[in-house]
Amino acid sequence: VQLQASGGGLVQPGGSLRLSCAASGNIVSINFMGWYRQAPGKARELVAGVSSGGSTNYADSVKGRFTISRDNAKNTVTLQMNSLKPEDTAVYYCKAVNVARPYWGQGTLVTVSS
Repeated sequence: VQLQASGGGLVQPGGSLRLSCAASGNIVSINFMGWYRQAPGKARELVAGVSSGGSTNYADSVKGRFTISRDNAKNTVTLQMNSLKPEDTAVYYCKAVNVARPYWGQGTLVTVSS
């Protein structure tokens, strides 16, 4: 399974970005899709995730600002990020779990700075 992420970039505080990730390859059943991030000097952390049934979970730090959505038919997941803060600056990674095996995308850099 390959994951192709896109949508990172530079944005001012208070701005918005949308990250997209598409899964392809030997997809049997993707149970989970989500976004993680890793800031310099910090551990990778879950930002938001969505199950195949549509259940979502978010890090407390992004609740009310970020929205994750998923298209099961297209095997895509999108993260809409609003009201971005400098502390959201990180490399964002897409993750998918296909038949209990995790796969990671290549990472996309999000920089929130004035």
